[in-house]
Amino acid sequence: MNIRRGRNRSIRIALTASAAALSLGVLSACGGAESGGSADGKLAVTASFYPLEFLVEQIGGDHVDVTTLTGPGVEPHDLDITPRQTGQMSEADVLLYLRGLQPAVDKAVDQAGVKNTVDAADLTTLEAHGSSSGDGHDHGEGDGHDHGDSGLDPHVWLDPVKYAEMADGVGEALQKADPDHAADYRKNTEALTGKLKKLDQNYRDGLKNTDTRTFITTHAAFGYLAERYGLDQESIAGVDPESEPSPARMKELQKIAAQEKVTTVFFETLASDRTAKVLAEDTGLRTGVLDPLEGITDKSQGDDYLEVMEANLAALKKALGAK
Repeated sequence: MNIRRGRNRSIRIALTASAAALSLGVLSACGGAESGGSADGKLAVTASFYPLEFLVEQIGGDHVDVTTLTGPGVEPHDLDITPRQTGQMSEADVLLYLRGLQPAVDKAVDQAGVKNTVDAADLTTLEAHGSSSGDGHDHGEGDGHDHGDSGLDPHVWLDPVKYAEMADGVGEALQKADPDHAADYRKNTEALTGKLKKLDQNYRDGLKNTDTRTFITTHAAFGYLAERYGLDQESIAGVDPESEPSPARMKELQKIAAQEKVTTVFFETLASDRTAKVLAEDTGLRTGVLDPLEGITDKSQGDDYLEVMEANLAALKKALGAK
C-alpha cells in the first residue's frame, strides 16, 4: 500500500514537472513573438510588390521571411489592402514599399507604425516621365498622366542602375534591423548588384546600334529604361495600364509609327492587350510582350527579375532592329 502511494506521488510529481516545462516553453515562445521576428526566428519583412520582394529574397537569403502585399497576377496600381494585410504590416520587423505606386499601400504604411519602414523612392532619384519619354523628350510635368501626388514616375526598378541603388539601400536596412547577420547581407548585396551591373552592360551592348530608337507600349512604365539606353518610349496609356487612350492619341501614335519606323506595339501580361491589338491592326504592326515586372505569373517570360529583364532585352532588340 505504501509502495502504491509512493508510485502515485512520483507520477504526480512527474506530471507537474512536465506541465511546468510546457508552460515555460509557451511563455518563452510568446516572449519571442513579442520581441519581433517570424515564428522561426527569422527577420520578418513585408514588401509591397514583386520588385521589392525580389530584392529582399536575394539579399536576405535564409535569414528572412518575406511576404508581399501584392499577390501573383494582381495589378499593383489597383491593390486594395485587407484588414489581415494591415495587421501583417504592423507586425513586420521591416516594411518595404514604394510611395507613389500604390495609394492603398501608402495609406496603410502611414498607419502601420513600423520602426524599420523603408520607402524605396528614397533609395534612388525619381523623375517625371509621360507618355513620351526617353532621349530627346521633355521629362517635365504636364504630360496629362497622373503619377501620384508628386508627379514622379514610380517605375524605377526597370532601370538596372537605379535598381542596384535600391538594392544597396535595402541591404543597409536589413543590416540595421538584423546586425547579427550584417556580413551576409553585405555579401548578398554585392552579389546582386554585380548581376545588375552585368544586366546593364547587356542592355548597353544589345541596344547600341538599332534601326529605330522608338518603341510603343500600352503602359508608360519604361521611361527610366528608355532614358538610360537612349530610346524613345511612346505609350498608348499613361501610368495606369487600364486607362483608355483618346482618339487623338491613337492618331498621333499612327503618325509616330510611320515616321520612326516602328515595328511593334508592346503590351504586358497583367493588363488587357486590346488597345495594343487595335493600334497594331490600324498600322500593320506586330504585337509583342514587354513586361513591366510588377509581378511574376505563369505567363511571365522568366522565373525572376533577371530572367524577365533579359527577355525584355531580346524583345526590344528584335523590335528595334538591333545589329
